[in-house]
Amino acid sequence: MLTIRLPEEMEARLNVLADATNRPKSFYVREALERSLEDIEDVYLAEAALERFRASGEKAVPLEEVERRLGLAD
Repeated sequence: MLTIRLPEEMEARLNVLADATNRPKSFYVREALERSLEDIEDVYLAEAALERFRASGEKAVPLEEVERRLGLAD
């Protein structure tokens, strides 16, 4: 179970949508989370990976070098 507080304007919009479609507000909250949670996870996990990389002191390899090593360069 999760309880959240929404800004008044957002809750009003959610109420209008729920009333117009005869669906519970929780349906749309769940739908919004399903659509955006993966993107949010990707951002935070990428930021954490970048911080680990920076802390490691390892040198970055330019894209052109990676392409050359893989035989992808022109």
